[in-house]
Amino acid sequence: MLQNVAVVAFPGVAPFELGVLCESFGVDRSDQGLPTFDFALCAPRPGAVPTSMGFDLMVPNGPELLADADLIGIPAVPRNLVDARRDLYPEEVLSALRAAVERGARVLSVCSGAFVLGVAGLLDGRRCTTHWMYTDELAERFPAAKVDPDVLYVDDDPVITSAGTAAGLDACLHLWRKEFGAEVATMVARRMVVPPHRDGGQAQFVEAPVRPTPAHTLAGILDYMEAHLDDELTIDGLAVMASMSPRTFARRFRAETGTTPYDWLLGRRVAAAQRMLERGDDTVDAIATATGFGTAAALRHHFGRRLGTTPQAYRATFHHHTS
Repeated sequence: MLQNVAVVAFPGVAPFELGVLCESFGVDRSDQGLPTFDFALCAPRPGAVPTSMGFDLMVPNGPELLADADLIGIPAVPRNLVDARRDLYPEEVLSALRAAVERGARVLSVCSGAFVLGVAGLLDGRRCTTHWMYTDELAERFPAAKVDPDVLYVDDDPVITSAGTAAGLDACLHLWRKEFGAEVATMVARRMVVPPHRDGGQAQFVEAPVRPTPAHTLAGILDYMEAHLDDELTIDGLAVMASMSPRTFARRFRAETGTTPYDWLLGRRVAAAQRMLERGDDTVDAIATATGFGTAAALRHHFGRRLGTTPQAYRATFHHHTS
């Protein structure tokens, strides 16, 4: 059970990404009946820690706190200094990170914090991610890591890595969800006024966040797809609805959503299956039919590829029984 949380503020720490971890695990929400944690900020050396924004943090604790932590958070750091200035990332801290993972604790990095985990050797052989601007560099510097550039976060338990800023919140809420269930995670998200759940497999980067022309928006098509997940939806049929050729439709779809119609539809179908697994007792076969997968085997296949688990295991972790 998650109880003790320590966040490491390295020199050059990014204040916003540090705040993501503090807001997620350091705020007392007991007035809502939510879990609270023993939360502490530490540094490689106690005292003044310079931030990336030109002001200092006064951090009274050293790395000794990491020995008892159930979760260690690593906010964004200047990635160009991780190897060049090893004095900023002493072996004492890197060893503590490795020891934490070995004893079953989790580590969670936000944005370029993944580079610290790479230096500690914790990304070797693991799926991981970071901000899309840095994924090529992460893969080059740590060739044994399995860097996925196209996701919001990766949970390769006990190592969780996330992309830039808001994706760090997504990863933190994912951990709330994993530890305490969907209802509690939703309450925390509502308190922070953020969406309660974004699937880690969503694309980080959208090529055209503003739709090119209001006359040809795909919003109506996306709404239709969402409402008809159990239908057989094809690019040809959707293109006719959008009054476009299939090629133009596919190109416009990627520009507006950052992914292909097929991948978008798979993501929404998996998300719908997640909700059904969390909130009801339908069989996997019934869920597969309702969400457009057709068969339980197809649902298991795509569920596993997207989330790294089975529908049955997901239900066992996240199912919320209503009274």
